[in-house]
Parts: sequence; structure tokens; C-alpha cells
Amino acid sequence: MTTSSRRRLPIGAEYRPREGTHFRVWAPAAKRVDVVFDGVAAAVPLRHEGDGYFSGFADHAEPGARYRFRLDGGDTFPDPASRWQPEGPHGPSEVVALDAYRWTDADWRGVTARGQVLYEMHIGTFTPEGTYRAAEEHLPFLKDVGITVIELMPVNEFNGPFGWGYDGVNLFAPTRLYGTPDDLRHFIDRAHALGLGVILDVVYNHFGPSGNYVTRFSRDYVSSKYDNEWGDAINFDGENGAPVREFFACNAAYWIDEFHFDGLRLDATQCLFDASEKYIVAEIVERARAAAPGRSIYISAENEPQHAELARPPGRGGMGVDALWNDDFHHSATVAATGGCEAYFSETRGTPQELISSLKWGFLYQGQFYAWQKKRRGHPSLDLPATAFIQFLQNHDQVANSARGQRLHQLTSPGRFRALTALMLLTPCTPLLFMGQEFAASAPFLYFARHEDELNTLIRKGRHEFLTQFPNIASEDGGKLLAVPADEETFRRCKLDHGERERNAHVVALHRDLLRLRREDPVFSRCDAQRMHGAVLGPEAFLLRFLDEAGDDRLLVVNLGPTLPLYPMPEPLLAPPAGCRWQLLWNSEDPRYGGNGMIEPDGEHSWRLPAHALAVLAPRTMEDDDG
Repeated sequence: MTTSSRRRLPIGAEYRPREGTHFRVWAPAAKRVDVVFDGVAAAVPLRHEGDGYFSGFADHAEPGARYRFRLDGGDTFPDPASRWQPEGPHGPSEVVALDAYRWTDADWRGVTARGQVLYEMHIGTFTPEGTYRAAEEHLPFLKDVGITVIELMPVNEFNGPFGWGYDGVNLFAPTRLYGTPDDLRHFIDRAHALGLGVILDVVYNHFGPSGNYVTRFSRDYVSSKYDNEWGDAINFDGENGAPVREFFACNAAYWIDEFHFDGLRLDATQCLFDASEKYIVAEIVERARAAAPGRSIYISAENEPQHAELARPPGRGGMGVDALWNDDFHHSATVAATGGCEAYFSETRGTPQELISSLKWGFLYQGQFYAWQKKRRGHPSLDLPATAFIQFLQNHDQVANSARGQRLHQLTSPGRFRALTALMLLTPCTPLLFMGQEFAASAPFLYFARHEDELNTLIRKGRHEFLTQFPNIASEDGGKLLAVPADEETFRRCKLDHGERERNAHVVALHRDLLRLRREDPVFSRCDAQRMHGAVLGPEAFLLRFLDEAGDDRLLVVNLGPTLPLYPMPEPLLAPPAGCRWQLLWNSEDPRYGGNGMIEPDGEHSWRLPAHALAVLAPRTMEDDDG
């Protein structure tokens, strides 16, 4: 067995007890590569293997040793596959002990596509401390509420003292801002002990603008063949593209293997440009799954053009992703809640039929003309199961894409917020909550990132230009409301106040009770959209009927408008099962949730749907009435 074949990753530094550290790097632009250590005068030359790879041992390099690669006797740079950058992306890389952490999750079997409730978390603002250790203390609460999977926003190393993480430059190194690599492992280990999965948001469509040194090793990491809105596209299909594909595919496997993540969320896959016979997403998914023998992992993707084939299995011409983010549901629900339908919300109106269609069929746009983009949008997805769609009322982008970064409960009525929350959490598609949503957090979520001064100015300008698609923000007054991304106060304002859990206990109760109903009710827990049917009842009112083979149906009645009496009632889905009447099982106006109470909607001679409310009805036999 050769030295290279014993490696876990094709590149990087790997420590082996009693042998030292083996270094390997792809640097086809160089003729000579040396490893330079902090505090050590002598450099270690690496052997040129061919095909641009250099490798070699440093028998004195123990865990904790800090090093850089020197190219052709000139400048030194951090390792492109560094597992740890304790001084940030501009500093040296550090050798780590690969198996020092003692895992306790040997019995953990992973995460499947069914039955999940996702919770998007930004470690830096989830707690005042902004660390893995601090976030870990809140995992029991999230488990109690009914969350099943934590989705971490990117944790790879990025430049600056704070940021969202989507401008990563050291894709194998957990950022030093949130703790050590073993702190991250402990967070995941603790989550597994509680029965929570953890998946990671990864960015494979570009490198960040500052601290990215991979192009000093080879310009072939990036491509000028494609236009990418975030900078240079990644070279997945050009000259020397094979080592680049390997870099990203093994990065996906690395997080699953070495950190026990339960899956990945692939950011903006529409910008993973690849004309190869095997699309890079399929290769990433395949490698990630192979890295988790004996357990299941869950892979979701963001794909703005709504290419449904990503979520089909490879045997049906797909890429094997489990689920896709459904922006269409978000846009329609937001318009229904707020009335605002400008910019990228302009192609939805928040009508009852839109909501019914999105909840049953996933994407609203599956190939129709999309006037906002002046082209057709989406691919057919009528065949996909409900689990293939992730639905949300809030996420990091959608909260931040506003003048003040306000949460939905601050933009609509309390009743509409409760009703839409129930609609999202009780219907078959996989729900995602954005951190703090479960207690109506008052903290905004704004765009924050700090780089060098000139870059800060460009980022602020670009952010302003992007948001001026909304006419109000384009106004003189609206533009003044935008926070400065590089200002530390912008970052600080986004930190959650977990004391609001107690002050907003009624909102926590709302989410906890709904998720219990989703989990335990024999009808809702099936998450079967094929047995769910809908009907429009009024301008802002509709129903969803969940058919049960044994006749134990559920009726979900939603009214986002003014009080609506129903008379006449020529709608068969309103009719109860034979020999039964409808009875309230749950309602969003329960005083426990801050509501004002609700009478039985199914009256003797007519129905009454209260304003801004949702009711769940179950059949009650006439014999019960007689008793």
C-alpha cells in the first residue's frame, strides 16, 4: 500500500502517530513546493508525484504545528485543504489529530427523508456568545419543541470577525470564530445523544472574495466560461477539472465522515455549472452517502430555477437529492400574510388556490412563463413526493432581504401568523423553521460581513443595488434604513434573546403543540399529499381535506381574511364522513396561543369561519351526540 493510498483525503495534512504528518497538495502551477513551519528554520521539500501533486512526510510535525506551503521558493500560503485555521484564512494552517475526539454516537442511525422538522441556525447569532458550546446548551429545548434536524449555516472558515459564512475560503476548516473543530464534534455528538440530527449548509458554487489562496496553487480551480453572480465559477468541467471535482466531492464526504454530520444542504446549485457526463451534484451526493456506511444521511438543495430532476433518484435520471427548498410556497404565503407582491414576489398573489397547489404539488412554477425573469421557470415535478419539498415562512435570505430584516410576525397580524404557522407545520411537505421563529424573536436578521475597507464598500453597494428591486427600498427614505454590513452593531443586533422564550411562551406552545400533532396524529403523521385535497371557499379562505382509509379524516379550514359565513355550501369536501359531524380538534385562536377562542365552525345550518384563523376538525359520530 502506498503512502498516498492510506490517506483519508487526497490533499491536506494528515498526522499519523509515530510517523509524523503526511502532506499532499495539488499545485500544478508550481515546479517546487516546500512545507514551512512556524518556529522551525528548516523547510520540508515535497516530492513531485506528477499531474500537479506534491507530497511528503515531516516526521517532526505533531498536532498543533502550524505550517504554510512555499511555492517555487517564493511566497507562502495556507493549505487549500487545511483542517484548521486558528488565526483565520490569512494565517498558517494547523496540523490536527484526526481521531483524538471520542465519539459516543455509535448507535446513531442517521436521518431519513420522512418525518423531519428542520431548524436553520447561524451559530454566531444564535447565542450571545456565538459558539458551538453555547448553542449546545439549547439543544434540549429544541428537541422538546419538536425539532428533529438542526441545519447549520456554513461553518467553513471565512474572512473577517463575523459573517454569514457563504463567502468561505477554507472549505475543510471549521471557522475559528465559533470554537475548535472538536467543539463542533461535541455539538453534533450531543445532538445525536438527544435524538437530533445535524446537517451542514455547504457552498460549492464560488469561493469568498478575501482570504482565498487556492488560485495561487492553480488558476484551474475557477472558470471564466460561465457567468456567476457571486464571482468566479468553479471549474468542474474544464481543463484540469478532475482534481477540482475531487476537491469538492471529498469535501462533502469529509464533513460526513470526520464530523458525523447527518447530511448537507447544497447552496445555490443553479450556479454549479458542469457540462460533464456526470453532473457534479450527482457525484457529491454519491460521495457523501458513501461516507456514511451503516447510517442514512439527508441531502437538500437550493435551486432557484426549480430543476426538479435534482430530487429524483439516479435510476430515474435524477441526482439523488432528498429535498429542494420551495421558494414558491414562501412567496405565496408571504404575500398572503403581508399583501406585498413586488420584485421577486410579483409572480404570486397569495391566493387560496396558490397555497393549495403549492402544498399539494410543491413548486407553483413547473415550466410556465415567469414574467419577473422574462423566461420560463421550473421543470415538471408532479411526480415528486411531499418529502421532496422543504417549505418555510422564514429563512436567512428571506428575512434579510428587506429594509429592516424583520421577522414575519412583525409584518402581519398575530392571527395570520398563527394560521400560516399551523398551515406550514401540519401539511405534508417538510417544514423548516428559522432560528428564533419558534418564540417570535424580536431580533432582526440582517446581512453582515466585514472584510477589508474597499471590499466592505463594494459589498455595501452591491447589497443596496440588489434590494432596490423593491420600490420602497429604492426610495430615498427606504435606502437609509439598510444596515451597514461591516458594522459590528449590525451583527450584534441579530443575536437572539432566549429570554423571549418565557415572555412569548404562548408562541412556543403554538409550535410545540402543532409539532406534536404533526408527529402523533395518525393522519397528519403520514405526510401523504396524495390523500390531501383542497377547495377554495372564499377570496382568502380555503380547506384541505386529509382522507383516511378508515374514515378518520381531518379537515383543515383556513381563513386569512375577514369573518366568512358559508351559505350555501356546495362543496363536497366540507361534508363529514357518513354518520358523523365535524368537531374542533385544534384551532389557532386558542387562548393558550394568544387567540380569542373559537366556536365550532360547523354549525347546525351554516358554517362560520373566523377571521385570520385556522381550525383542524375531526369526525365525531352522531352516536356521540346522542350520548
